[in-house]
Amino acid sequence: MTGALHLKFGGAPAGPAGTGKTETTKDLGKALAIQTVVFNCSDQLDFIAMGKFLKGLASSGAWACFDEFNRIDVEVLSVVAQQITTIQKAQQQRVKTFVFEGMEISLVPSCAVFITMNPGYAGRTELPDNLKALFRPVAMMIPDYAMIAEISLYSFGFSDAKLLSKKITSTFKLSSDHYDFGMRAVKTVISAAGNLKRENPDMNEELICLRAIRDVNVPKFLQDDLKLFNGIVSDLFPKIREEPIDYGTLEESIRNVCANKCLKDVNGYITKCIQLYETTVVRHGLMLVGPSGSGKTKCYEVLGAAMTALKGQPSVSGGVYEAVQTYILNPKSITMGQLYGEFDQLTHEWTDGILSCLIRDGAASMDPEKKWYMFDGPVDAVWIENMNTVLDDNKKLCLSSGEIIKLSDVMTMMFEVQDLAVASPATVSRCGMVYLEPSILGLTPFTECWLRTIPGMFQTYTDQLNSLFARFLQDSIKFVRESVKEVITSMDSNLTCSLLKLLDCFFEPFIPREGKKPLSQEKLSRLQELIEPWFIFALVWSVGATGDADSCQRFSAWLRGKMTVQLCFPEEGLVYDYHLDDAGISHSDDEEEGKERKIQWVSWMKYAQKVVITPETRYSDIIVPTVNTVRMSFLIDMLLSNKKPVLCIGPTGTGKTLTISDKLLKNMPAEYITHFLMFSARTSCNQTQDYIDSKLDRRRKGVFGPPLGKYFIFFIDDLNMPMLETYGAQPPIELLRQWMDHGGWYDRKQIGTFKNIVDINFACAMGPPGGGRNPITQRFTRHFNFLSFTEMEDTSKRKIFSTILGNWMEKIPAMKPFSESLVDATIRVYSTITSALLPTPAKSHYTFNLRDLSKVFQGILMAEAGKIENKIQLLQLWYHESCRVFQDRLVSDEDRKWFDQLLQTHIQEFGCKIEEVVPYQPVLYGDFMLPGSVKVYQLIDDKEKLVHVMEEYMDDYNQTSTSKMKLVLFMDAIQHVCRISRILRQPMGNALLLGVGGSGRQSLTRLATHMAEYECFQIELSKNYGLLEWREDIKSIMLKAGLQNVQITFLFVDTQIKSESFLEDVNNILNSGDVPNLYTSEEQERILITMKPVVLDMGQQPTKSNLMAAYINRVRSNIHTVLCMSPVGEVFRARLRQFPSLVNCCTIDWFCAWPQEALQSVATSFLNELPELEASPTTLESLALMCVEIHQMVSRKCEQYLAELSRYNYVTPKSYLELLSIFSSLIGQKKQELHSARQRMKTGLDKLLRTAEDVAKMQEELEMMRPQLEEAAKDTVVTMEKIKEDTVVAEETRVAVQAEEAKATEKACVAQAIADDAQKDLNEALPAMDAALASLKSLKKNDVVEVRAMQRPPQGVKLVIEAVCILKGIKPKKVAGEKLGEKVDDYWDAGKGLLQDPGKFLESLFKYDKDNIPDAVIKQVQPYIDNPEFETDSIAKVSKACTSICQWVRAMHLYHFVARAVEPKRQALQEAQEDLAVTQRILDDAKEKLTAVEEGIATLQAKYHECLSKRDELDAKCQLCENRLIRADKLIGGLADEKVRWRETVQQLEYMVNNVAGDVLLAAGYVAYLGPFTGEYRSAMAEEWLRGFKELTVPHTEQPNLISTLGDKVKIRSWQIAGLPKDSLSVENGVIAQYSQRWPLFIDPQGQANKWIKNMERDNRLDVMKLSDRDFLRSLENAIRFGKPCLLENVGEDLDPALDPVLLRQTYTHEGNIVIKLGDAVIHYHDDFKMYITTKLPNPHYSPEISTKVTLINFTLSPSGLEDQLLGCLVAEERPDLEGAKNQLIVSNAQMKQELKEIEDQILFRLSSSEGNPVDDEELIRVLAASKVKAEEIQAKVTAAEATERDIDATRLEYVPVAVRAQILFFCVSDLSNVDPMYQYSLEWFLGIFLGGIANSKRAETVKERIFNINEFFTFSLYSNVCRSLFEKHKLMFAFLLCARILMNDSKIDMAEWRYMLSGGRPQQEAPNPAPNWLSMRAWQDILALSALPTFRNMPESFSKHESAFKNIFDSSQPHR
Repeated sequence: MTGALHLKFGGAPAGPAGTGKTETTKDLGKALAIQTVVFNCSDQLDFIAMGKFLKGLASSGAWACFDEFNRIDVEVLSVVAQQITTIQKAQQQRVKTFVFEGMEISLVPSCAVFITMNPGYAGRTELPDNLKALFRPVAMMIPDYAMIAEISLYSFGFSDAKLLSKKITSTFKLSSDHYDFGMRAVKTVISAAGNLKRENPDMNEELICLRAIRDVNVPKFLQDDLKLFNGIVSDLFPKIREEPIDYGTLEESIRNVCANKCLKDVNGYITKCIQLYETTVVRHGLMLVGPSGSGKTKCYEVLGAAMTALKGQPSVSGGVYEAVQTYILNPKSITMGQLYGEFDQLTHEWTDGILSCLIRDGAASMDPEKKWYMFDGPVDAVWIENMNTVLDDNKKLCLSSGEIIKLSDVMTMMFEVQDLAVASPATVSRCGMVYLEPSILGLTPFTECWLRTIPGMFQTYTDQLNSLFARFLQDSIKFVRESVKEVITSMDSNLTCSLLKLLDCFFEPFIPREGKKPLSQEKLSRLQELIEPWFIFALVWSVGATGDADSCQRFSAWLRGKMTVQLCFPEEGLVYDYHLDDAGISHSDDEEEGKERKIQWVSWMKYAQKVVITPETRYSDIIVPTVNTVRMSFLIDMLLSNKKPVLCIGPTGTGKTLTISDKLLKNMPAEYITHFLMFSARTSCNQTQDYIDSKLDRRRKGVFGPPLGKYFIFFIDDLNMPMLETYGAQPPIELLRQWMDHGGWYDRKQIGTFKNIVDINFACAMGPPGGGRNPITQRFTRHFNFLSFTEMEDTSKRKIFSTILGNWMEKIPAMKPFSESLVDATIRVYSTITSALLPTPAKSHYTFNLRDLSKVFQGILMAEAGKIENKIQLLQLWYHESCRVFQDRLVSDEDRKWFDQLLQTHIQEFGCKIEEVVPYQPVLYGDFMLPGSVKVYQLIDDKEKLVHVMEEYMDDYNQTSTSKMKLVLFMDAIQHVCRISRILRQPMGNALLLGVGGSGRQSLTRLATHMAEYECFQIELSKNYGLLEWREDIKSIMLKAGLQNVQITFLFVDTQIKSESFLEDVNNILNSGDVPNLYTSEEQERILITMKPVVLDMGQQPTKSNLMAAYINRVRSNIHTVLCMSPVGEVFRARLRQFPSLVNCCTIDWFCAWPQEALQSVATSFLNELPELEASPTTLESLALMCVEIHQMVSRKCEQYLAELSRYNYVTPKSYLELLSIFSSLIGQKKQELHSARQRMKTGLDKLLRTAEDVAKMQEELEMMRPQLEEAAKDTVVTMEKIKEDTVVAEETRVAVQAEEAKATEKACVAQAIADDAQKDLNEALPAMDAALASLKSLKKNDVVEVRAMQRPPQGVKLVIEAVCILKGIKPKKVAGEKLGEKVDDYWDAGKGLLQDPGKFLESLFKYDKDNIPDAVIKQVQPYIDNPEFETDSIAKVSKACTSICQWVRAMHLYHFVARAVEPKRQALQEAQEDLAVTQRILDDAKEKLTAVEEGIATLQAKYHECLSKRDELDAKCQLCENRLIRADKLIGGLADEKVRWRETVQQLEYMVNNVAGDVLLAAGYVAYLGPFTGEYRSAMAEEWLRGFKELTVPHTEQPNLISTLGDKVKIRSWQIAGLPKDSLSVENGVIAQYSQRWPLFIDPQGQANKWIKNMERDNRLDVMKLSDRDFLRSLENAIRFGKPCLLENVGEDLDPALDPVLLRQTYTHEGNIVIKLGDAVIHYHDDFKMYITTKLPNPHYSPEISTKVTLINFTLSPSGLEDQLLGCLVAEERPDLEGAKNQLIVSNAQMKQELKEIEDQILFRLSSSEGNPVDDEELIRVLAASKVKAEEIQAKVTAAEATERDIDATRLEYVPVAVRAQILFFCVSDLSNVDPMYQYSLEWFLGIFLGGIANSKRAETVKERIFNINEFFTFSLYSNVCRSLFEKHKLMFAFLLCARILMNDSKIDMAEWRYMLSGGRPQQEAPNPAPNWLSMRAWQDILALSALPTFRNMPESFSKHESAFKNIFDSSQPHR
């Protein structure tokens, strides 16, 4: 170790326990005066704690000795290696400071790290190599004990040490058979001897040694070994007589304590107590070992009490006795972190542990009292190892926080254990042992001590009891051990205690109590008669109550034979059938006093209550008392009311839970309150503790219990379900045991305080161990009275079910006689099933129990009895219910047929024909046929109507729900809906639906839930969905179901099980309707308040337990849990084992693969919805059949695939739907594509054909037009002459006309001047006139009426009216004036008359003849005009109408004078105008003549033009015709090839359109199913499908395949450029990925898909992510939002459930946008989003659920694919010119083809889109000409290219041998991973070597030589490279493999011989062995088998001939040479 320090390494002493590893390190430190810290490592240490430690070492220069270093987790160790390296490097560089974990610290160079380890056993890890390298190993040898002993003894003052040391070591050598006698044991003996020597210096030294050896070793021996040991010792110390040692006061004190504690002071036991004392003196760590009931606990309690009693007195071992304090804890009832303290995972906060608290307090207290820390619980190799430094001489407790607590001398660690099966040597060697056996005690101490405690009045009967014990107890127990098969093994002491407890229960009523009337003397006098029957009864129900049914028979018989007592059992039946009637002696009631009753055995049923079933009673509440339930109830009552714990054991369905819960809830006195607790595989000790603590109140400091005056009983069901941990302990049970043994447990909140718990008791129930149930430690079960519930006898079953059925049948007396026989038949069916259908791994749910039997009757009771009219209907119902309960869970057709057969035989026993009862299959019942009415459960006989009703329900569902369901309801699906409906309508109806993903479990459940009008609830997983969210979810539905009384279907799928604790809660809900510690106190309050009225209505007391029970009852009835699980794999079986309720409390429905009719009806319904299919009914049918065939064939192939290649692949109905949906979408696309292509071509073709017809017509027209053209030319000349003549005449006439025209113009000027003058005058008057008229126009009629209505018109109005009247010539009236006799003119009345009709009046004013007003009138008006009042302004003040009229009058007046002045001028004008008219007429005549002449000329001109144009037109037409003919010729000639090609193409397309269905179906099948298969399988299946097409006459083209149907050459090319391998398999994979409707998951071990996707999508901003990325969901969200492609790489076999919405594309429309819910966020879903997933696993096993969510695509490299790639690489390297040319060709070919296609498109487009005649489209002709040239050019290039390509391919083919060889080698290398998983070689690595081989191998002249050189070089280069990484033993094998594979490829190995070499053969003929003396029979058989091969045909004969030569070979050491 000093050497290690010198090299700046650490030291690593290693060796077995007790060889001084730690001590050596400490001593070295002491010698060098360096502080050495010893630290005990544990698996709780993390790298942070270690870092802290090492930092301290480096800074202080101390040493650390890490003890048990390899207990630290390997993950932590790899970090520690880096930390230590940092320090060691710093030391080597001799620096002062260095950086350690990011901090600069100073370095004291003396620091060093030592590690000590025990080589491998439990809980140890192998150190990583980088850590091993930092320490120098130091092997510790087992030292020479004799020498050590000699030196030590000398030092203690022994004179004869040499001899004694030999004797001591010999003793150990001789007895170290299976006890640990290492260094530590020797050391203990030596120190014991030293102690004795000090106390008795004069004693004989040999005697001292003998005593020391005995004191230390005797305690640990078993009784039998003790004899051997005594023998060994007496041989070694022959002359020494050992005197008994006097322990004086100690022994006396121990006996006193026993007496006080009412224990028997058995001598052997007292010895054990003293041995314990002796051990405490020499060891500070010791173990009390022994089976339960051997007195371990009492042993240390008694010793402790005895020592405390002797406090202060001198002790045997020197010093004085001190008082003892014990601290007891069960290390398994808490987690290791809670025991020692731990860091919080997240906050890294330290929480103290219970032990560390206790030890710290103990170490701190200075008092001399002894402190014993008692670990009462199983010891294993993990938790106790943390105390190794405590138990050895260091005495230090090391915590993972780095704290080290030193123990003081008064502290002793004690362990109380049942056995040391899983303890490690390190622990055992460190502890002293005291072994206790029950045989020391026997059974009498139990009975003796008990007799001391019985009540006074029974003391007199002690002798009688003693004799009963003597006669019966030991014998009965012996009988049980020999002849009884116990459900769980009991202990003798346990049975005895059970017997005594039962007797205590009998004595209880006789104990006098306050307020209780004492029993009468007469009754007391009869006690004597009771003692014996009491004892017998107690014996039967304690010793006899643990066996199964058969054992009970045997015990009963034995007991009857043994009984010679006064009161014997009646003859018939068993002793278990009777109950003691004690004649009322134990009751203190008086009414019976008078009658003297007899003490007798009576049948249990005598006191059973009559069962009353009302129609309201729920089925689950019906309890029919049977002998079993009555007696068990009685016993449970008797024990629990006397506060004794009870354990009921028995198989499921025997009524344990029911009996106990019925007893506890209904029939216990008021002070007993029950709490129910369900254990499951996942129950933890903390959960259990929290649950119980939550129910208790604090009584006083440290004491907890129920409210005062109450007493809690905790009923624990499924007690043995909790999983065993690694070392076999069950923490919840250890916790309960701590209460049983020590009355409490430690508080986990206030760490270190002990909670005493009072007034509680436990009643438990459990099934027999096996299948998920575990055996329970006897240290726990010994506290209980066992009650074994045996399988119910058929009589009891009959009684129960006849009672129930009879009650139901009361309404139909006619059917009553069948009740018994129906029950019988059911029970017989049940018995047959349970014995015949046993669970196997594939059918792990074939476990039946009584619950299933009762479910049949529950089903029958759902129907209304009144509706059943005859036996047949009854049997139909029975048949249906039996099938539902038993047949629905059966997995195979044969099982179902077998069951059907079974029912048929039973139906025939009723005298019915099976055809009457089951006229058709399936028989279905349901209550949903009449929606909306009262639901009646009845037979459904109209299947058509059923389908119709279901579809209506489904439409209804789709209208109300956001997610639509498109289901095809074939009969099979409808059956499942009926089954689920039946389960849902039952209270407590839960279903377990088993089937692979995609078989419709969830959809059908939703539909059934909708039909039942329940709510359907399903959890939604998000990334961080955990236990909290789960608990909230289930709490919400439970509260809803319980408080609002809502029926809820809880649909839970196994893919949602993120943690198994989800299932534990589901298990609890199924079993008890409750989840422990679920509700907060406020919620509990709410429950109690809500349930109060409900409980009162039921007529019960509203106590807390009743309220909770009512609530839980409601929850159980209203929540219908439907579990959908996949029955594939181990996980499912494990879950059924761990959570039995999944089977026991559920009705199971097995979803088979869809039957033929289902597949066909689904396909038909899909195909019928495709109008574009345009197929005949027969074609439709054959397509549908083909779909079915494809599906079934693939599922057959899957099995073969698994068998041949061990690759899993699942085909589920979901894959089938995928097939149909891909087909639907593709057929539409494809037909559309073909139709449009055909249409395009057809239009072009039609136009071409039409053009040809047009050309013929044109030629005819041309012939006709030529003569017409000549005629037209002649006409033109004649017309021209005529025009010349007429022009002369016209000119003369024109001159005459011009002269006349001049005259007329002059006259017109004169007339105009006159007219202008007159007009000027008129213009003065006209404006006033116009204003007046406008003013009149604006008048309304009303204005006029208003004037007329005036009675007394004002002056102005009068004036106006007068003026009007004068103008219009109206005569005034004469009226009397102001002066007498004077007459005045009055115009008013006359004026009024004028105004009679206002319209007319206004009209007359407009039309007034203003040109002819007489002068007289003007004169009359003049005064008015002059009158100032007659101004418009003045009148406007009086009337609007009058103003206008006034204006008009003035205007007329003005006009008159103007007109008069104008008159003479008018006259002159008139004359001038007349003169003008005459002149004009002359002019007109002349003009007419001129016109006539000119028209003549014009006509001729027109004719001339017409002739010209006719000539031109004809000319043009001829020209056009000729041009057209030339163009047409070009067009027709130019497209001659195309015409032929297009015609063919159109025909081809016609053919395709008609036959495309089959091709598309094949392609769809490929995409939907064939992704996961390898190439061979794909082609095999495709061929079979084609054969199917032909048989079923499905229309298809010749040899269709995926790539030809769906592949796009250009796209495929672009993929290949992006890195897609060129073989057809990879291309298929690309096409599958493109067309699949689910995202692809590539199985891509060589990473080719990964590379391809990354290249292909690089330009689209591909996001690459892994599931392990922190923010992978965020990246995914972004990709979805922005429509980027994303690649999820390196996935394993499970995908995060949070991905489900994306994988299933669960998008929906929200506010017009497409969105998806991812986790909790709703995000916008972009259409361009793409997702790719890749895995590197070569053969992953994806569950059916995952397989249905993604499209699995097998991208594993295929030999042909690899060959192609390698050839590419090789040619590229060897002939870069060729490879370049080839690539160039491919690109240009693709480009040219693309151009040709574009040209053709252009021509077709122009042809089809040109309006009218294509011949006129010059552009078209131009394009055509150009394209023709281009096309020819391209065609030539293509031809050249093809030729070049052929050349290139030919050259490439020359190099094929290299590619083949390389491919063989690659697969050889990749097969190595089967030899050792470490041998993994990547394709890239291989390609690297391959390219290296090409570059470095020798060049050559010929290709052949070159190929040879490359192969030789590369083969060797690869071999050397691979061998470098192989283990030596595998190199030869690899060489052989290479050689064999190469030879196989060259066909140089005969495959028959190869197979013989690998697996041997079968001899074809028999022949005697010619050399039996040296040749074994086996070898001769092989030689005979060899003769079956042609080459070795004569081997046996030649062997006989040349036997001696063969013998030489046989004997040779090198036979192959």
